Amino acid sequence: MKKAVKKILAQADYLLYRIGIKKGVVRVDTIDETIEELLHTQKSIVRFGDGEITMIRGRDLAFQKVNPEISAGLKRILEYDDDRLIVAIPDIFGDLRIYRKDSRYFWKDHLLFSRKVYLESCNDKRKYGNAYISRFYYPMEDKSKCAEWIESIKQIWKDKDVVVVEGERTHNGVGNDLLSTAKSIERIIGPSTQAYAKVDEILECCKTYPKDKLFLISLGIAAKFLTEKLFLEGYRVLDIGHLDMEYEWYLSKAQSKESIPKHDVIGEEANRNAGYQEYLSQIKHRVI
Repeated sequence: MKKAVKKILAQADYLLYRIGIKKGVVRVDTIDETIEELLHTQKSIVRFGDGEITMIRGRDLAFQKVNPEISAGLKRILEYDDDRLIVAIPDIFGDLRIYRKDSRYFWKDHLLFSRKVYLESCNDKRKYGNAYISRFYYPMEDKSKCAEWIESIKQIWKDKDVVVVEGERTHNGVGNDLLSTAKSIERIIGPSTQAYAKVDEILECCKTYPKDKLFLISLGIAAKFLTEKLFLEGYRVLDIGHLDMEYEWYLSKAQSKESIPKHDVIGEEANRNAGYQEYLSQIKHRVI
């Protein structure tokens, strides 16, 4: 009964905002506009999803315990007002019919409890990047543009020297061609859980690289803080989150959120046994 009531309340709340009885505007670029901005400028991007907003509200996630420092820091980054750093949020404030049914229900429920965070922290006079550049396939009702989107995304790092900062389970670009356009790839491996505690140590590893390197970050909540710190140091940084997982689902035409076998490969021996020698050769630092 509780679930049914919550669903009704979430739908009612969503409709009241859609028809304008409740007021609150947050403007978000399309996926195409966000990709174009990254392709044709040297801007960095930091992405916010439901998890980051949940932590601003003071709640734990599966891979990261919350504390007041994390909540306040995430809120500060969400409020960032430097045009060189794109702050991206989910495009969930308009017509949700662009998403598949389960995603529509999820976001209505999310907005019922979290809309206040967006309205308090987001500036109604600016537009935000679209965080769905890293969730370009599974949630979409119409998947006809997915191929175009991912091919354009891969052009962002074409002929660039890339440093991937990721958890030890992530394996960005391993077993697929996500990073095939890059000129070179090096990796810094961080923890799969509770990575926030290691942000400063990971930052020191990142700072050993010259400023012409492009950083791609997949490190959960810690990615937001690392992106900000590297951006302030003068690097170009793209917080790509679960892009590789989304790409795997796109390649397999997944109809559900399937597990990805490489996410269970942990440690040097397991990676060698899996045939990931090139991946291992790209790892220059480990902060576990």
